[in-house]
Amino acid sequence: MTWLYLTGAILTEVTGTLSLRMASQPGGHRGWLAAVAAGYLAAFAFLTLALYDGLGIGVAYGIWAACGVALTALASRVLFGEPLTKIMGLGIALIASGVLFIELGAAH
Repeated sequence: MTWLYLTGAILTEVTGTLSLRMASQPGGHRGWLAAVAAGYLAAFAFLTLALYDGLGIGVAYGIWAACGVALTALASRVLFGEPLTKIMGLGIALIASGVLFIELGAAH
């Protein structure tokens, strides 16, 4: 269940962040702010459950943040036409590598 909780935290955080983008667009409906609040509250609830289930905070936060950055960048490219350059892709790869090293280090 730990990894399912962490996946829930990642997906709800990304949903909250994308909803924030929708709320901030010109003419954006303020109703999106409810989705922002719900997304972030759910993300922290899921993260808390993952930690309660025994996942270390360094590993949990690293994976949560890295996946959130990568998924938000990809989704904003698809949904909003925002740029996703090679340099940004390299940055995402470096973040993912860093999380992998944290995970490998935690196993020892």
